[in-house]
Amino acid sequence: MAEVPSTFRLQTGQKAPHFSLPDGNGESIALDEVISGKKGVLIAFVCNHCPFVVHLADSFGSFADEIAESGIATVAINANDVANYPADSPEKMIEFAKTSGWNFPYLYDESQEVAKAYAAACTPDFYLFNSDLELTYAGQYDDTRPGRGGEPTGEDLRQAVNDLISGTPTPTPWYPSTGCNIKWKPGEAPDYFG
Repeated sequence: MAEVPSTFRLQTGQKAPHFSLPDGNGESIALDEVISGKKGVLIAFVCNHCPFVVHLADSFGSFADEIAESGIATVAINANDVANYPADSPEKMIEFAKTSGWNFPYLYDESQEVAKAYAAACTPDFYLFNSDLELTYAGQYDDTRPGRGGEPTGEDLRQAVNDLISGTPTPTPWYPSTGCNIKWKPGEAPDYFG
């Protein structure tokens, strides 16, 4: 499996691109609904089959529950081409979320336009925004990866959440998340690295 890093195209303070996407059942959820009344929102680009996502899926579910108690919402987005990667289909998203203990919206970006707007490159790819939808952190969950030992803790992301809540900027450099590349539809891969 090739390991692809985050792009870091979104910069500190940049506004979160808007979206309204369906979940696995076809119910549309907009970013405005997710952030409403919250101190911030964590947006994660993920999928069902990537070993890098599977590695931290259970931990991520618990982490999202934990930060929800502090007023930080979580939403996950799957932008993979399901025609060529049927394991990532919306129906299987429902099952994966349930198995992983995800109590937050898991949405399907069929057009892949939302992933492009965020310059998402890999699964998982994490973006943390404050209540004004300004980027405060983008980067890795923690430094663990599948097959390299260690249990995922969300250490890096947890520190970024703590910084957001306390009003402290998260120090740079941010370390990129890495994972499988987003499975773009034929001819649709953006040139993030050109």
